[in-house]
Amino acid sequence: MEQHRTVEIDGRTVHYRDEGRSNKKTLVLLHGFLQSLDVWSSYVLTYMNSMRIITIDLPGHGLTDNFCDVHTMDFMAKTVKEVLNHAGVDQCVMIGHSMGGYVSLAFAEKYPYSLRGLGLINAHAMADDAQHRVYREQVCAQVMDNRASFIVDFVPNLFHPDRRGALYQEIKDLKDQCLETTSEAIIAAQRGMKERPSRMDTLSKLEVPILMVYGKEDPRIPLEIAVSQAMFPRHAEMLLLDKVGHMAFIEEREYVKPRIKNFVDTCYY
Repeated sequence: MEQHRTVEIDGRTVHYRDEGRSNKKTLVLLHGFLQSLDVWSSYVLTYMNSMRIITIDLPGHGLTDNFCDVHTMDFMAKTVKEVLNHAGVDQCVMIGHSMGGYVSLAFAEKYPYSLRGLGLINAHAMADDAQHRVYREQVCAQVMDNRASFIVDFVPNLFHPDRRGALYQEIKDLKDQCLETTSEAIIAAQRGMKERPSRMDTLSKLEVPILMVYGKEDPRIPLEIAVSQAMFPRHAEMLLLDKVGHMAFIEEREYVKPRIKNFVDTCYY
């Protein structure tokens, strides 16, 4: 894998990788809450001979600096745009997992001209309801009390129970990755997600293809929400995976990898 590249934004350092073939196909992959760009390593290795792939450590995650007390999805989207400008990327297919999906939606609203396609993996366009807003403040309190304990409990529950044994090493590696995230960054991300608005209107107005990937047993996104929002875009494709939780791109990697590849090809057809 290529070494990290960096760009300075507002006096802070943002890390990213720019790999693969420099042709007209560019795929940008955005990780979820607590993760880093390393979570996409196997995807980069699979795709690097057929497209350009950019992965980014979002603010407060991985090696990227923490910027402020609240990292809104709009702020993260602006950071992504500045990275892409630095890398000389005018248009791309952008795919985000969970929080990365929320950032992708904010990006789509702010910079629709920069997209050839949009992918959401275990992410939706709705704002937090009152219950979820309370939950996010509870997470912040847990993190302030015992950050490591929160992470150790949080990560396995993202996976379907039937998958946890076979994915033991992946879950362990993900825990180690997540434990690098500071309390301040965790809280900034949670409060940023808490403040995000609904972007159902963005889904309706986007003219590019949209790919949605969900686990049927995702504990964080009820299946009815996943299916109903697919009615809004002009062109939507959906992949629903059985016995899969909130980490579809890891739990069913061999299904998701070729689907993303085909989607990118379609967006550049």
